[in-house]
Amino acid sequence: MLEKEINQLQDIHQKLVALATIFRQKVCEECKWSTPTFYRKMRESDKFSNAEKEKIVSIMIQVTMDTQNYFKKYYP
Repeated sequence: MLEKEINQLQDIHQKLVALATIFRQKVCEECKWSTPTFYRKMRESDKFSNAEKEKIVSIMIQVTMDTQNYFKKYYP
């Protein structure tokens, strides 16, 4: 059975659209926040602890690195 070729544009778009959700889920998990807490902290001028700031940046780096690795299949 032949495998159907992946639509590159659709694959890239779906991965990029999913990034915000992946990031939110990881932040909530690592910081032990609920989803409403995540969105409240985004809206308000809450002060973050240094540990929270470091964790958020660490998650952002990991999520973007994972995404970059995923997209390597499209590099020339």
